[in-house]
Amino acid sequence: MTETKRIKIGIISDTHGLLRPEVVEILKNCDYIFHAGDVDRPELLDALRPLGALYVVRGNNDGYWAQNLRRSLNFTVGNVKFFIVHDKKDVAWELGDTQVVIFGHSHQYFSKEIDGRLWLNPGSCGRSRFGGGVTMAVMTVENGVWTVEKITF
Repeated sequence: MTETKRIKIGIISDTHGLLRPEVVEILKNCDYIFHAGDVDRPELLDALRPLGALYVVRGNNDGYWAQNLRRSLNFTVGNVKFFIVHDKKDVAWELGDTQVVIFGHSHQYFSKEIDGRLWLNPGSCGRSRFGGGVTMAVMTVENGVWTVEKITF
C-alpha cells in the first residue's frame, strides 16, 4: 500500500536523560519520533511514547535497562526506507535500497546527500557537549519525498 499523506518526523539523539520542554513541544506535532541513541534512562522513552510512533536504538551510554533495544533498525515510513544506528562507524556495510541513514553519537549536526542517500545526524538535543549547539531535525515526508529542517535551540 502506498502512503500519500504528509508525515512529520521528529529526529533526535543524545538526549542523555534530558528531555527539554522546547523539544517536547516540537515532537507533539510529529507523527513519528526517531531517537538515535544515548537516551540514558527509560523514563525518557516513557515520556516520548505518547507523543508519536517511536523508533529508538541503543547508544553507547545506554545501560543495562536498554539491553532489549536494538543497536540498529531498518524500516519504512511514508515510502522512505530508513536505517538508524547510534554511531556512524556501526552503519551496515550493505544498505541496499536504504534512502536515509540516521545516526548520532558525535553531538554534531550533519546532513549530506551522498550517492543519492541522505546521511543525517540530528546532533544532541540534550545537554550541549563537545562545544556544539543543541539541535534536532524535523523531516517532512510526502509521496516518498522528504525535506529536512534543522532546529537549533
